[in-house]
Amino acid sequence: GGILARAGDTDELAAQGFKPIDLVVCNLYPFRETIAREGITLEEAIEQIDIGGVSLLRAAAKNFERVVVLSDPGDYEHAFALYRMTGYVDLPTRRGLAAKAFALTRDYDALIHAYLSGPKDDDAPHTEPDLPAEIRLELKMSQSLRYGENPHQKGAFYAYPSARGALGGKVLGGKALSYNNLLDLDGAWNAVELFEPPTVVIVKHMNPAGIATNESLVKAVPDAIACDPMSAFGGVIAVNRVVDDDFVRALGDLFVEAIAAPDFTTLAQEMLNQGRRNCRLVRIDDLKPPRGLAGVEFRTVRGGILAQTIDRGDPASTQWKVVSKRAPTDDELPALRFAWRTVQAVKSNAIVIANAHTTLGIGGGLPSRVDAAQLAVRKADERAKGAVMASDAFFPFSDGLVVGIEAGITAAIAPGGSIRDEEVIAAADEAGIALIFTGIRHFRH
Repeated sequence: GGILARAGDTDELAAQGFKPIDLVVCNLYPFRETIAREGITLEEAIEQIDIGGVSLLRAAAKNFERVVVLSDPGDYEHAFALYRMTGYVDLPTRRGLAAKAFALTRDYDALIHAYLSGPKDDDAPHTEPDLPAEIRLELKMSQSLRYGENPHQKGAFYAYPSARGALGGKVLGGKALSYNNLLDLDGAWNAVELFEPPTVVIVKHMNPAGIATNESLVKAVPDAIACDPMSAFGGVIAVNRVVDDDFVRALGDLFVEAIAAPDFTTLAQEMLNQGRRNCRLVRIDDLKPPRGLAGVEFRTVRGGILAQTIDRGDPASTQWKVVSKRAPTDDELPALRFAWRTVQAVKSNAIVIANAHTTLGIGGGLPSRVDAAQLAVRKADERAKGAVMASDAFFPFSDGLVVGIEAGITAAIAPGGSIRDEEVIAAADEAGIALIFTGIRHFRH
C-alpha cells in the first residue's frame, strides 16, 4: 500500500498505520549470472528466480508519478544528486526510471522463460530442436561499430545477453573488430567447428579461401594458404587449437585481418601485437547460444526473420551410395570425406577440389555450378590431378563433373537427385572415376 498509494491517499494510509513510500531501490536475484555458470542444476537455477523483487519494482514503476524506482546501481549517483540539489526527482526522470524498471523485469521474465523452455540437457547440442510457434529475441548492443559493411552505413553488434561468450567479446589485441570482421569470423568459426583434427580455416568475404587439417596447426597453415594465396591476403583465420609462437612464424608475411582461436600463448600474443599491431586477436573459448535457441539460426528478410535448424552435416558415410562402376579406393575415401565436409562451409553454388587434408581449389558463391567447377579447377591448377571433387548440390548436367574430370580428378561426391543423374553417372563411368551420392544437400546462401 505504501508504494502504490496515490498522493491523495495519505489519510487512508494513516488510518491503517502505514506511511507512503516514495523511493524503492531493488536489485534482483542473479538469475542470469547463475545459469551462465557451468554445471548449474535446475534446482539451483530456480532458487535464483526472484519473486518479491520483481513485484516491488513493478509496483514502484507503476506509480512513477509519486515514486522513484531505482533498478540499476548505475542510476544511484544521479538520483541522489538530484535529491541533494533539489530535494526531489523530477517527473521526466521518474518516468524514465520506471521504464527502465519495466524493461528489467520484462527481460528477467523472458530469460526465465527461455531457460525453462530450453532443452533439459544443455550438453546435447546436436539434437534437432523443434521450431517454436513464437520466438522472443532479447538483444542488447554489445559493441558500437565504426560503420557497417561500407563507410556510409551505420553498424553495431547486438548480443544475446544470455549467451555465454558472444563472438568478439574477448579481443586480446589489434584494432577494434569491424562489421565485416565479425561476419568473416563467424563464417570461419562455423567452418572450423566442422573438424576434429588441428585445422586452419581462412575466410574472405564469408567464403573459405583455404581449409587444411594436419597433425598440428603449424603443418596445416601453409597448406591452407597455398589453396588460394591471393584470396588469403587480408582474410581472417580461425583455428581449433591454441595459437603459439610457431604458428605465428608459420604465417610468414601473410597479411591477416583477424585470428580466432580457443586461446593464444603469451609469447604468441606478444609477437602478434608487436609485429601485426592491426591484426585482431579473438579468443573464442565458450560460444554457446541462449538456452532454447541452441541449434537454430536466423536471417532477417523484409517483414520478418527466417529461422532454420543449423546444418550440422549429414549421416555417417556408411549411408553414402557408390553409384559409379568403380568404387573409391582407400586413398580416395578420406579425401572424399574431407572434401564433403569442406564444401558444406562454402557459399552456393559450391565446388571443392581437395586431397585428404587440404583444399586445393574452391569455387563458391556463383549462380552457375559449372562456373563454380571451372573456378575451383583454375585455382587448383595442376594439383587437381589425382585429387577429388565435391559439390554441395546435385550436378544439373554432367558438364560440371566433366570440368573436374578433364582437370584430372579421380573421384567425386555430390548429393545426387537430379533428373539427369544417369547422365552424370555415365560421364563418371566413361572416365573411370568413382562417384558417390550422399542423398543430402548443403546449400549455403
